[in-house]
Amino acid sequence: SQRASARAQGRSAILEKFGGAAKGPAPHLKRVGGTASVKAMLLEWCRARTRGYQHVDVQNFSGSWGSGLAFCALLHSFFPDAFDYGSLEPGARRHNFALAFATAEERAGCAPLLEVDDMVRLPVPDAKCIYTYLQELYRCLVAKGLVKTKKR
Repeated sequence: SQRASARAQGRSAILEKFGGAAKGPAPHLKRVGGTASVKAMLLEWCRARTRGYQHVDVQNFSGSWGSGLAFCALLHSFFPDAFDYGSLEPGARRHNFALAFATAEERAGCAPLLEVDDMVRLPVPDAKCIYTYLQELYRCLVAKGLVKTKKR
């Protein structure tokens, strides 16, 4: 379909803009110490935002995101009226990813960099992809004024 190829093009353009995810953080995350500390900060931010959500324990950028619930919890923490988190099941991975990515796109304007099919196919998500997506989500939330960044 035309929309799918447009989305694929959009995604590769975004990944190019990110330098294939490896070349560095969203501008707001830049701090001394480079990528390692940015990664640590982003992980800590995700952990803090999802604390207390059932079935979510963010320890990394791979397995912690495998059920889709960490994405749902993260988005629910910003948009509690978007869906009923309590009704979600860890086993309903396709539903969870689809819900999270749709919510991110509708509410935060976050480009759908990740495909639900890819996420469901992999038992453990690819850490680079997750990290890239979370950076983009963070950037979009900052742009919407929903994340307070420290003024430099």
